[in-house]
Amino acid sequence: MREATVTRNTKETQITVHVCFDEKGVSNIDTGIGFFDHMLTAMSRHSGISMDVKVQGDLCVDGHHTVEDTGIVIGQAFMQALGDKAGIARYGSAYIPMDEALSFCSLDLSNRPFLVFRGEFANQMIGSYDACLTEEFFRALAVNAGITLHLDMCYGKNDHHKCEALFKAFAHAMRIAVKENADGTVLSTKGVLA
Repeated sequence: MREATVTRNTKETQITVHVCFDEKGVSNIDTGIGFFDHMLTAMSRHSGISMDVKVQGDLCVDGHHTVEDTGIVIGQAFMQALGDKAGIARYGSAYIPMDEALSFCSLDLSNRPFLVFRGEFANQMIGSYDACLTEEFFRALAVNAGITLHLDMCYGKNDHHKCEALFKAFAHAMRIAVKENADGTVLSTKGVLA
């Protein structure tokens, strides 16, 4: 089974994440930020990656440490669960519409982390979630999972829809990228991903 558990404790956050790539996208998410829980639950369900995420963060300050550090730990868990990334499709892309909004994700599980993030939110907050932390979450995840990640909120008016479409686009791109290939080899002319 492709799975991993990672725990990270700092003075700002205490986080434990378990991921499994070979289940059905079952999740148990508790970060203390309702909308963020909703996004991670959608990400788990749509990617097919089962995730248990338990976070205690310094929400008395704001949500920044909680959201960014959760991205770090999920990224580390993805990296451990996928190992040398042999035997997977490696690349994935997806457009996801949500009512008036459209978001796009293209990614490469390359071990060369990079983030391109395009899009803006009209409002600072979505419930108790600071919308600007969306980019921070995906940067932390991409760096720690070794993903070249391009995200684009193409258009939309409702910030909830725009953000949720983006998380779901990432999820569907991941579902494609982690699909096992026929021969179990690393999809690279170098023979390794680096």
